[in-house]
Amino acid sequence: MKLLVVEDDKTVGQYVKRGLEEQQYIADWVTDGAEALRVASTVPYDLIILDLRLPGMTGIEVLRALRDRGLTLPVLVLTAQDSVEFKVEALRAGADDYVTKPFSFEELLARVEALSRRPKLLAARSLKIADLELDLESRDVHRGGTPIELTPKEYAVLEYLMRHTGRVMSRTLITEYAWDYHFDPGTNIVDVVINRLRKKVDAGYPQKLVHTVRGVGYVVKG
Repeated sequence: MKLLVVEDDKTVGQYVKRGLEEQQYIADWVTDGAEALRVASTVPYDLIILDLRLPGMTGIEVLRALRDRGLTLPVLVLTAQDSVEFKVEALRAGADDYVTKPFSFEELLARVEALSRRPKLLAARSLKIADLELDLESRDVHRGGTPIELTPKEYAVLEYLMRHTGRVMSRTLITEYAWDYHFDPGTNIVDVVINRLRKKVDAGYPQKLVHTVRGVGYVVKG
């Protein structure tokens, strides 16, 4: 396997690179975000180990740019940022796993091995259930071929539910995803958005796709 280590701390970068090479991996190391994006876009790496605080471009910016370019290789974030908000932001930006500093190299290696065992699948370009389709690239939504106009929050909530088709998602999880923690815990904003989605997605169709599980949350299923 060929790995790219993106780390501006020379001590950490050299340590990770040497440790990987001792395990028979091929490892390149860069210290700048912009350089990391350039190299990762031209060299066929199998996995990237990415710090978040980088000169040139932040790790989050690198992540988003990689995913925007259609690169689906696994990305393991390695950073001192251990707050839930940073973890959620990194995962939403396209990270596959997250290790915080200080770290055990044994744990880092185990996570690299786990990611390398994942089957290499083409990234989904759209989400579909029954006759409802959501295009992840254009952000267009259609049902039965008819376009549905959604606000950004309506789209975010529908996308989240469709990514978890068949699973009941709580109001808290939906709110954290769509509003990124910036919300009043007592608000009924999720219920309001769900009601609007029902009118746009289900109204006029005999098969209802957006369902309420009383006391638990919401689910999209056929």
